[in-house]
Amino acid sequence: MQLLGISGTITGSKTKVVIEKALEEVKKNHPDIEIELLDLKKYDVQFCDGRDPSTYTGDTKEVIDIVASADFYIIGTPIFQGSLTGALKNLFDLVPPAIFRNKVMGFIATGGTYQHYLVIENQLKPIAGYFRAFVAPSSVYAHNDHFSPQNELVDENVLERVSLLSEEVVFMQKALKNTNQVTQVI
Repeated sequence: MQLLGISGTITGSKTKVVIEKALEEVKKNHPDIEIELLDLKKYDVQFCDGRDPSTYTGDTKEVIDIVASADFYIIGTPIFQGSLTGALKNLFDLVPPAIFRNKVMGFIATGGTYQHYLVIENQLKPIAGYFRAFVAPSSVYAHNDHFSPQNELVDENVLERVSLLSEEVVFMQKALKNTNQVTQVI
């Protein structure tokens, strides 16, 4: 099974720090799971213009292929102006919805106000619903205060939630995989 962590921003680093922590937790507790990080900051992704996704080239095609090859996801975004980033929304627009169907998603968000945690509930989860993805019950919101001056995630409560989310996505993915195997046998 392949878990893809997506850092859905081209600026800042806090979201990537939390995503990496979640992936570390999975690797530590489930070494059989293949882990990959997609850091959108490292790619020059074209703006979605509505064309067939198979016609994109370069970094855009590579990013679509990386997302398509994953079995499940931990997706993170900083919250800007009360919403997910344009970079993450663009990724969602580029990837055909069928790629996410029946796959597990866990969500992480970072931001500068405590109210921004609502973006997970009001924007990210409905997008996952549109994709017909399965969403982990937990999510993680990390405020700027939860990081050290060196950008390390230090808040114990947030670290516990990262661990819980990591376990939930793995549990859900394994349960779905086992259900699919049983269904195929019958």
